[in-house]
Amino acid sequence: MNPNEPLEYQSSEGRNNILGFWIFLGAEFALFATLFASYFVLVDRNAGAVPSAELFDLNLVLIMTFLLLTSSFTCGIAIHEMRAGRMNQTLVWIGLTLLLGLGFVGFEIYEFIHYVHEGATLSASAHWSTFFVLLGTHGLHVSIGIGWIVMLAIQMLKRGFTPRTTSKFFIASLYWHFLDVVWIMIFTGVYLLGMEWV
Repeated sequence: MNPNEPLEYQSSEGRNNILGFWIFLGAEFALFATLFASYFVLVDRNAGAVPSAELFDLNLVLIMTFLLLTSSFTCGIAIHEMRAGRMNQTLVWIGLTLLLGLGFVGFEIYEFIHYVHEGATLSASAHWSTFFVLLGTHGLHVSIGIGWIVMLAIQMLKRGFTPRTTSKFFIASLYWHFLDVVWIMIFTGVYLLGMEWV
């Protein structure tokens, strides 16, 4: 055990769990790559449904992007505070991360409801089906991440910083950053390319 290593790497279990999670993220990447491929293949198959360019609201999407990317920053600060052994500060930054994540999910639900009211539903066309599946899968992952981080924060509060609790939270932070990377691809590939620039 190297005392200069972060606590989450100071046990073989922690190191193995982190390595295993990187492999899991590879499978998650394959899942989202498949969803993106389906979306881009079917993006022009609108079957007379309302075009996405008429519904996409860049201001709303920028707010969602700001919330999620800022949550990645606050999550990184939480990891820094955890490594410094500061429990209260760690929990504050975790709380901010969760609030930003909840804000993102709230805006995404609002966006989906608005689209449905405008006639863009899961069954409206192949384009809208793949849109809702891609973004819904990402939103579900964010929601799972929120629940996961809440449970880990409670666990750290009860047990303190140990190689096990810190490795679990570090793994959750990897998951959270991965979801931000996926969102950047959604923002660019779905929203920006889906809008008509004049």
